[in-house]
Amino acid sequence: MDPIVLIALAAVAGYVIKSRDQRRRIALLGEHLQHYSLEKHIETLIEGYLRALGEADADRREQIWGLMRANETALSEQLGRLARDLTRLDADATRVSTLAWAVPFADKLFPAATFDLRQAIDIHARGVAQATAEQPGRSEKDKAFTVMAEMYLFQHTCHWFCRSKNVASARLLARHRTAYAQVLAAVTPDTRRAYQALVGKA
Repeated sequence: MDPIVLIALAAVAGYVIKSRDQRRRIALLGEHLQHYSLEKHIETLIEGYLRALGEADADRREQIWGLMRANETALSEQLGRLARDLTRLDADATRVSTLAWAVPFADKLFPAATFDLRQAIDIHARGVAQATAEQPGRSEKDKAFTVMAEMYLFQHTCHWFCRSKNVASARLLARHRTAYAQVLAAVTPDTRRAYQALVGKA
């Protein structure tokens, strides 16, 4: 058989296998996320924070900050519950490849180049809980930037699990005009250390 035809067939087979695995991952994560309102709380917080940051009237600005606290609490509680729910999954189903692009069976072919989604979500849950907690001396502006970074990193991890790191980073940049490196630099120091220890240099 013509080598070009073989290469084409291999490429098609690889694409089919990769697409099937991505659908499995999306379905698996979606099955657990559907029980929560995480995306709604994230959108509400981002919109509220941006409104507060752009509000010139001090009283109105404080009112918006106050309205966000219930959503902060709900987001933190739901992320914690999600992290606990995911512990019931098998480790083989939650492996995430640290390779930049999605490669069929990458998590099985290169097990050393993977991390566990369950551990990552636990890091995000603890990070959001820490970022949303009241801290004396911290301004509402600083709190908002930190919480947004924690939320963006959580979304990045979800997209990374479902697709690949490069796709996740591209979505982060397109949706929030923020680079992955910027987000990682803006989360709490505890989150950054734990996350980098988990995903390595990825």
